[in-house]
Amino acid sequence: YDRRQLTEYRRRDVGFVFQFYNLIQNLTALENVEIAAQLCPHPLDAAEVLREVGLGERMKNFPAQLSGGEQQRVAIARALINRPAILLADEPTGNLDPHNAMEIMGLLEEINRQGTTVVVVTHSSEIVNMMRKRVITIQRGIVVGDEKESGYWYED
Repeated sequence: YDRRQLTEYRRRDVGFVFQFYNLIQNLTALENVEIAAQLCPHPLDAAEVLREVGLGERMKNFPAQLSGGEQQRVAIARALINRPAILLADEPTGNLDPHNAMEIMGLLEEINRQGTTVVVVTHSSEIVNMMRKRVITIQRGIVVGDEKESGYWYED
């Protein structure tokens, strides 16, 4: 793909969730999702996606009025607005307490059950061991393990 084709592919088929949420602070949760919808050819309804991630009552709140877990749910809703085939989540629980981390992982698991491929990058052995999903271990840019329904096994 050339640069334009890559951009179109990402807009159409890929959703991104980041460790630091990357929400626009002066926009509400709903507006943060709606702004992403403007980039998609056939977006889902932003309010409905927020309801699906458990934020139906918090749509009009600004990021500063939301907990870390709620902010990450807004980020997930934003990533789902384009009905992606694949969702890439980079350390989605890195800034969350254990309770919210487990809720976010449960949400990502439900998204996967509904048909979206979910790729989670994490250093958390607790999350890897709890999820018992396919684990691809990379060390210094080299794949050193690829196991189905595995846990964290790598020792440095």
